[in-house]
Amino acid sequence: MDVKELRSQDVSTLNKTLIKLLKEHFELRMQHKSAQLDDASKLGKTKRSIAQVKTIIRQKQV
Repeated sequence: MDVKELRSQDVSTLNKTLIKLLKEHFELRMQHKSAQLDDASKLGKTKRSIAQVKTIIRQKQV
């Protein structure tokens, strides 16, 4: 997801996006541990997206 799109969203939408990303990251971790994940770079991408969303939520709260 593009950072510009994230910045235009309100905090409640960002929280929903964060929950979705956390669930996706959990599923990817489980697939990775059971050797079912083909592209391990997805783990890093979702982790980075989670960090971006958390940062934007923090900035909007201040």
